[in-house]
Amino acid sequence: MPKSFSLGFFILFIGLISVHAQDQYQAERPSFEATQISNEPIIDGNVLKDDAWQIIAPITDLKQIRPKYNSPATEKTEIRVAFSKNTLFVGVVCFDSQPENIVVSDSRRDSDLSDEDSFLFIVDTYNDQQNGFLFGTNPDGMEYDAQIDNEGKGNFNQNRAQQGGVIGGTNLNWDATWTVRTENGDYGWSAEFAIPLRSLRFGGGDNQTWGINFQRNISKNTETAYWANLPLGFDIKRLSLAGKMHGLSLKNPGNLKLIPYGLVQMVNNQAVDPNDTSTDFEFGADVKYSVTPSLTLDLTYNTDFAQVEVDDQQVNLDRFNLFFPEKRPFFLENAGQFTVGSPGEVDLFFSRRIGISDDGGLVPIIGGARLSGKVGQTNIGLLSMFTEDVEDLSIEKNNFSVARVNQDFPNSRSSLGAVFVSRSGLGDMDDDNNQVYAVDGRYGLGKKAQLSGFYARSNTPGISGDEHAFKFQANYNWNGWNLNGAYTEVGEGFNPEVGFLQRTAFRKPEALIFKAHRLENWGNMLEIRPHASYRGYWNFEGDQVTGFLHVDNHWVWKSGFEIHTGINFTTEGVLEPFSLQGVTVESGTYNHEELQFVLITNPNKALSLNGRTIIGGYFGGDRISNSYTLRFRLGDKFNSEYGLSHNQLNLPNGDVTAVINRIRLAYSFTPRMFIQGLIQHNNISNIFSVNARFAWLQNANTGLFVVVNIVKDDDILDGLDNQSITVKYTHRFDLLRN
Repeated sequence: MPKSFSLGFFILFIGLISVHAQDQYQAERPSFEATQISNEPIIDGNVLKDDAWQIIAPITDLKQIRPKYNSPATEKTEIRVAFSKNTLFVGVVCFDSQPENIVVSDSRRDSDLSDEDSFLFIVDTYNDQQNGFLFGTNPDGMEYDAQIDNEGKGNFNQNRAQQGGVIGGTNLNWDATWTVRTENGDYGWSAEFAIPLRSLRFGGGDNQTWGINFQRNISKNTETAYWANLPLGFDIKRLSLAGKMHGLSLKNPGNLKLIPYGLVQMVNNQAVDPNDTSTDFEFGADVKYSVTPSLTLDLTYNTDFAQVEVDDQQVNLDRFNLFFPEKRPFFLENAGQFTVGSPGEVDLFFSRRIGISDDGGLVPIIGGARLSGKVGQTNIGLLSMFTEDVEDLSIEKNNFSVARVNQDFPNSRSSLGAVFVSRSGLGDMDDDNNQVYAVDGRYGLGKKAQLSGFYARSNTPGISGDEHAFKFQANYNWNGWNLNGAYTEVGEGFNPEVGFLQRTAFRKPEALIFKAHRLENWGNMLEIRPHASYRGYWNFEGDQVTGFLHVDNHWVWKSGFEIHTGINFTTEGVLEPFSLQGVTVESGTYNHEELQFVLITNPNKALSLNGRTIIGGYFGGDRISNSYTLRFRLGDKFNSEYGLSHNQLNLPNGDVTAVINRIRLAYSFTPRMFIQGLIQHNNISNIFSVNARFAWLQNANTGLFVVVNIVKDDDILDGLDNQSITVKYTHRFDLLRN
């Protein structure tokens, strides 16, 4: 596709969206005055009999977004909000006419709350309509918290696996220090939240206004209801449509935390020597200090991530790079502030480059510092990390630095920013460095549409010319309509060594037309979502490398059951032969069609299934691809999941069968004490691995962790190749509480 045509299509698309966006959302958002209290409630879950709550008028008006859009919630809910000098309090009573039918599916911290009875609330502490903090619980008192950036948005057409970690706008690995307690009774259930103000970030002062919204999930009806009602297609993270909480008078809460850790690790490497067993002792620490209520300094020494779950195994069945999301807590806090680019495809900063080599090996992190937060409406992020040299991997000592600033424009969903990313080798090699510079921005067209984009350049010794990358995107999202158009270009010399490129040197137009239509008088069928999307990649010589046209419809039932029926039209332009898991794919242009079928059963049930099947042509041959996940839970304590990825490729030069088996098991003794395991095997690299973790949490990702890792690259019945046991304890000391 010629560049001029792509840009012309893009500009036309923006024009159409701009016209549609003039009909801005005018409905008044609900609001209330915050109540300041001196007599704090007792945090035990009992809201109805605590006198401290009775002086506060309850919020009761929640409306459904599903199944009956804009209708009152089927069960009564009473929500009360108060604040003291140091704490934000939220009390909720979730009345239920059938308390015996309340569903609790998982009590582990940060487990998904959408498939059970639950209550969540979000606070936009800066009132910038873009960023916030999300808290939730279920009748068992599970702790759920997340940091929200850019209204939780990720990339609209990337694989779901690329939405986690540092890429998406929802950071589940952010763990604050706070308390929740629940009570169950014949009235239903209730919960009390106590959020220390030092766990949040906000601007101090009198008579502040925060954005806020509340959500209740009622499992027996597959029902979701909000206080600040939302159009179809949105969820609680849509902060530009949140309600308002007025009258907050807050001062700077002192916040200085010391978080030391100590660990012992025993490793037996039988691949080298059956008798080779080593024992290592490590210690380190993090320091967290609030320079202001909205600006935090983090220091880390001898940074360790032994308690983090291992990566899911993947098999590459194409020519391009696989993406593995960030899971390490230190890099995930405030990660959205450092995210610039096109998520999962052109990430200008990708924190996995720090402390992890290209082949997945560990590189010791000496330490570093991060300053992040807000000054007025200006977001600031500064990060500098130092890593050790690793002789076995031929890696020198390095410094990784990021400087990020962007200015939010209040009440407009708009911002303008810049970023600088650098890697500097600290060894003896000359010119061992790399830099990336970029500007980016978003421009809101009312509540319904937004323009966004970035422009970046890299600087690498020995590379000159075409060191640019950019993307411009237009989006319209309202009342079930989701329209997107974008154009991305990555120059042949663009080299973000502390970033991620799914593929190099391309021009890419893309578009999406999506409509969610809520049905009436269709029996048990709730919604249909017809849509079509397209993305195409061309090189700079005008050759098409990839084309993908997707036409689909989602059929959604009120019970949560879904079927997706689609067809894909694909083009693969192979300019040079390549090896696909040992089978040669010859150069040429391959045009194919494939059928796609997705099945999702009711996730509220103890047994549920989520799967996808693709049948069609592939590089001149045929492909059958199955990816299915079967979930089973027993009460609220035991959860299990079996995942199967099976690809059968029949290609002109040979066949490839790629199978990944994955089993996840978890048992919760309490919401803060659990054991979980991940067992994986794939037949391509013949890697069998076990990752078992016991956690006894104290608060905010601290406590006792016992981790067992087993890796085997031969027949399962033979001796083990590598095994390790790690015992780690970390504790948080609040040195300055007021």
